[in-house]
Amino acid sequence: MAAPHLTGRPASPGRGGCCRLPARLVVFAAVVGYRAGMAVAVVTDSTAYLPSELVVRHRLTVVPLTVVLDGVAGLEGVDVTPADAARALVGRRGVASTSRPAPEQFVRTYRRLLDDGATAVVSVHLSAELSGTVEAARLAAAEVGPRVSVVDARSTGMGLGFPVLAAAAAAGRGAPAAEVRRAATDTIDRTSTLFYLDTLEFLRRGGRINAAGALLGTALSVKPILQVVQGTITLRDRVRTAGRGLARLVDLAVEEAGEGEVDVALHHLAAPGRAAELAAALESRLGPRLRRRYVTEAGAVVGIHVGPGLAGVVVHRRGS
Repeated sequence: MAAPHLTGRPASPGRGGCCRLPARLVVFAAVVGYRAGMAVAVVTDSTAYLPSELVVRHRLTVVPLTVVLDGVAGLEGVDVTPADAARALVGRRGVASTSRPAPEQFVRTYRRLLDDGATAVVSVHLSAELSGTVEAARLAAAEVGPRVSVVDARSTGMGLGFPVLAAAAAAGRGAPAAEVRRAATDTIDRTSTLFYLDTLEFLRRGGRINAAGALLGTALSVKPILQVVQGTITLRDRVRTAGRGLARLVDLAVEEAGEGEVDVALHHLAAPGRAAELAAALESRLGPRLRRRYVTEAGAVVGIHVGPGLAGVVVHRRGS
């Protein structure tokens, strides 16, 4: 079967930062993790956009989605990079689409992990409202048997990544499968995903937001701020300029953080300056309550549906 796949960019230096590791080392670490003593294997997909170092540390298995650019198909993070997606979307000249992994790919992955010594598999994936990946994973789980459990994270990016990390931490402590699953679902309820776009046109074309929402977002050059709510993309606010959009995104992220300690992830597509600006503003506003901060570039799957210029914030409210 295909080896587990790593996607996403490394976190920037600083709180929660890491260095990029060689791809072969990452794949090897993911493959051998269960023989090294982790009882429950944790699987996710390539839209989690986790920093490389976390994939290795938590022995995660990542199944890639497929991206088609101008008729050529490739695996996200393996054959197709965020830069590839951004180039295809500039000027709207390219034809781009995405597709879920086949159920058979999940079947092979689950069976290999169980054969390698995992006692169970908890498979956590992006929202069923945004992709058929969860459905494919559930079909595979039904074929493999009851030792595989599938969780819909009702989000994407680190809105998926934080629940995956919580599940992996529980598995690393030797928790049984039910507790590993519960760690993921509890984290889903404490995670908020917000993002700014220059336009809603790419989401509208991909069917991820309705035509009325796209019209509202583009009227009079309004810039949309969106939130993933119960797995669905909703319009949270509108502003007139990109500068105001980033400032409002920070305000909303601080509001979602509440009063306790949080972890924050910043995503961007071909807009590292925006991610850096958001990171600095949130570190200033949240102060010592900000425990970990990650910065990764969104991959081609999400990039195709949002377009260049994406700036996203995912807030994980830590439990007591």
